[in-house]
Amino acid sequence: MRNTNLPPRRKKRKKIWPWVLMFLAFVAAALAGALFASSSLFDKNGHGEDGMLTAKDKTTVMIMGVDERDDDVGRSDTLMIATLDPKKKQAALLSIPRDTRVKIKGHGFDKINAAYAYGGHKLTQDTVEKFIGVPMDHYVIINIKAFQRIIDALGGIDINVEKRMYYEDPWDDDGGLLINLRPGMQHMDGKTAVTYVRYRDEEGDIGRIGRQQKFMKAVMDKVTSPAIIPQLPTIIKEVLNSVKTDLSLKQMLEFAGALKDAQQNGLKTDMVPGRGLYIEGISYWIPDVSKLRATLADTLGITMNASMRSAMERANHEYESSIPANATPIPSSDTSLGRLPSSAESSKSKKKSMESSRSDTASSSRKEKSNSDSTSTSPSTPAATEEKNTSPAPTPSPGTGTAGKGI
Repeated sequence: MRNTNLPPRRKKRKKIWPWVLMFLAFVAAALAGALFASSSLFDKNGHGEDGMLTAKDKTTVMIMGVDERDDDVGRSDTLMIATLDPKKKQAALLSIPRDTRVKIKGHGFDKINAAYAYGGHKLTQDTVEKFIGVPMDHYVIINIKAFQRIIDALGGIDINVEKRMYYEDPWDDDGGLLINLRPGMQHMDGKTAVTYVRYRDEEGDIGRIGRQQKFMKAVMDKVTSPAIIPQLPTIIKEVLNSVKTDLSLKQMLEFAGALKDAQQNGLKTDMVPGRGLYIEGISYWIPDVSKLRATLADTLGITMNASMRSAMERANHEYESSIPANATPIPSSDTSLGRLPSSAESSKSKKKSMESSRSDTASSSRKEKSNSDSTSTSPSTPAATEEKNTSPAPTPSPGTGTAGKGI
């Protein structure tokens, strides 16, 4: 007989929670995918003001080499603007001399490297954007230690040292500075590479900028070489751990990919055009704003409209009218800034560079039979050990400004 005291049997419900979880997972994946897709290197943040040179299909990255000290916030010793054009497969690098006289918000006219000391990378970016008239999409900050780690992660860089370089400063607060390089093709580790890009002699800061651009071309060749490409994810992770940047891992990979595509066209390099002047006893690089912005418009593939031309003319007038009447040209005996080469010198230098490049390519393919008199340096052989059987290193003579000097 059926027991009527038992509770009624409940209807079996279908378990819907697995479907809910699958739906939520799908939504989360879709959101993550959308976020990942929106972080492309070539996405624009739209912060450019009216009259600025803005290219929708290109990206601009502000690169700062910062000389940081334990008791000082530091200054942007090296300042470059990298431009990548994925459609035309081109890459360009604009160097801004650290002594360039610019207007810094809240501080008036000063040298551009002071902007970092006043307000870090944000004020530097604001200053650069208003100066060159181009919005910056991203930034990268590299100090000396980060630079060394990056070059070591790449396995070193091959560079042709153009002349004898010697400078010694035992009082440098980074543990002493020794720059000791000899002419010729060399394989440099991070520590040795720092001495090459820091060296400054009678060519002043402009001469050093030329060496830095030459080094960046060598880095581009190394990054885009077939042997390095499989290692790029690991190298980029090292870069992200060493520098301060707003670039994501995906954007860094895109950056490397764009460089690879542009490598066959070479790296176009420029420097802010201008002239040297003494203002109240201080040497400055006075920019030619009109020529600068015309060059940038060409690099970005932009045809200037009325608003852009008006902004350029206002900026040029402001810079020129801010120069005191008692400002004087810097004499040739002062090598603190250096000078831009003439057209004839520039053509001769380019021809010599091309010939040297072909010679370097041929010579690097041959192995040396003996390393006893080799001038190359490697991670295990610092440049300081190259003094054997050589004449004493030259020392700066009085009155030569920054001849034979590092930073």
